Amino acid sequence: MIAILLSPIYILTNFYIGWRIFQWMNACHHIFQNPFLRILLLFLYLIIATAPLTGFLIKKPRLLHRILKNIGNYFLGIFCYLLVTLVFLDLARLVLIFGIHLKFLDNRMVFILTGAFAAFFIITISAYGIYQSKRLQITSYQITVTGKPHTKDSLKIVLLADLHLGYNSGTIHAMKIVQAINRLHPDLICIAGDIFDNEYEALDSPGNLITVFQSLKAPCGIYACWGNHDIEEPILAGFTFSNRKNITADPRMEEFLQKSRIRLLEDQKTYLGDSFCLIGRKDEERTKKLKEKRLSPEELLSETDKKMFLILMDHQPKDLQTLSTCGIDLHLSGHTHDGQMFPVNLITRLSWKNSYGHLEIGNMHSIVTSGAGVWGPGIRVGTRSEICSITVHFN
Repeated sequence: MIAILLSPIYILTNFYIGWRIFQWMNACHHIFQNPFLRILLLFLYLIIATAPLTGFLIKKPRLLHRILKNIGNYFLGIFCYLLVTLVFLDLARLVLIFGIHLKFLDNRMVFILTGAFAAFFIITISAYGIYQSKRLQITSYQITVTGKPHTKDSLKIVLLADLHLGYNSGTIHAMKIVQAINRLHPDLICIAGDIFDNEYEALDSPGNLITVFQSLKAPCGIYACWGNHDIEEPILAGFTFSNRKNITADPRMEEFLQKSRIRLLEDQKTYLGDSFCLIGRKDEERTKKLKEKRLSPEELLSETDKKMFLILMDHQPKDLQTLSTCGIDLHLSGHTHDGQMFPVNLITRLSWKNSYGHLEIGNMHSIVTSGAGVWGPGIRVGTRSEICSITVHFN
């Protein structure tokens, strides 16, 4: 629904971008005034700019659908920086020429040089953003817990979230993730939701992906909870919507986890020996769409031994104060992507109590990861694709 509401703005801004690009090319060389070349370039831009929509509408052949989806995802990120850069330069030009009266800036050569700078900046930041989205980094945390019974001096946990397996993240990226995790030799692996990107059909090879995840190693086990994108829904420009009154979960997603030897926790708990308890919550947004009930923190912990070390996985970092009061020791989340792209990351930090990183709330440690994959635009700027390695020390 959001994608539909934003579509008129998207059309107008693309018209503005195309108009400014053609103006700059005409100023650079008279060859761009050739009608045939102008029509060809316009046609190419239209194909790229409409790829988010055509990729959504054209389902077959599958190869064409996948190509259009990938083009659309990358273009959405590039489009954002195109728009911001051109608007900034045009506003600066107006202020300098008409506000400060620097009339010498209003000439063809300055326009060409400004356009060249804009092109260089956009190409550079887009290439960096694509590279950064694929570059997997390890973020380490050391936390200390007192007053809890323990059978070992420390517990090493890997937190993984927001893989968004599909068009942006495939088997190759999954192999990088699994290899990086196994090199860390964790005791426990927690996957905090958004394993999929709404479309099971978007997986490049479900069988190969299952084989990859089967190679994960952790003596205490591998556990997951669902995220808001772990549900079969149409997705356009990163936004989901559905005209179906009764949305149902795709059973293939749960079957995928079972075959991958990943245990799903939906408002459930499991005991890891005599000292640790891991709890997985249902995702709030997914639960509403499926018309299911999600337990409150009090209900979830009503029969839990609070003397144990309590770990809770919830896709979205919500109810942090309540969960701290209820006795949770370690809260693990994802969802925010840390904003994914500058300057959105500045906004997300104002929207969440803990949008990224480590925050102590009472006796509870909250850790939010920026995720191992990307949502919507296949770009990261100012954020990282990461795996979190958390070492818990017991005093």
